[in-house]
Amino acid sequence: MAARGAFARCFMLAPLTRTSDEGEHMASYWIWWIIAGALVIAELLTGTFFLLALGVAFAIGGIAALLGATFEIQLVIAGVVAMAGVFLAHRWRRRQVPAAQDPPFDIGQTVRVQAWNPDGTARVAYRGTLWQAEMAGPDVSRGATMVIVGVRGSTLVIADRPR
Repeated sequence: MAARGAFARCFMLAPLTRTSDEGEHMASYWIWWIIAGALVIAELLTGTFFLLALGVAFAIGGIAALLGATFEIQLVIAGVVAMAGVFLAHRWRRRQVPAAQDPPFDIGQTVRVQAWNPDGTARVAYRGTLWQAEMAGPDVSRGATMVIVGVRGSTLVIADRPR
């Protein structure tokens, strides 16, 4: 009973829990459901499914409170459902195939080489600025105009013809 009083005081609902046994159950299930609603709203803002699992667990904790379970039983039920929900959400997210990324729109574009460096890299003019570029392979011949065949970070990969 001491744990229930601390829980109620934490949410400033102590007057609601002292009226009667009926009021005590009502206050505790409303607390569970308010928290569940807040978690579901937070889930709608994040889209991770983990907060949804916690929201469902809190709602089930509220059902346990409504049915008259002790506070300790409510916590155990909500905890077990929360752990199961988070575990299932984690497994579901791992199984999801990441969306295929579109190839960079730079591939296939021509660039004008400003200068070749001794290490085989080049400074190229592209989209109004100078970029660092590297050769696509050792067999690529150097030219004044090259084609972008890939991107590595902020470095363009160039070749003498499209691949």
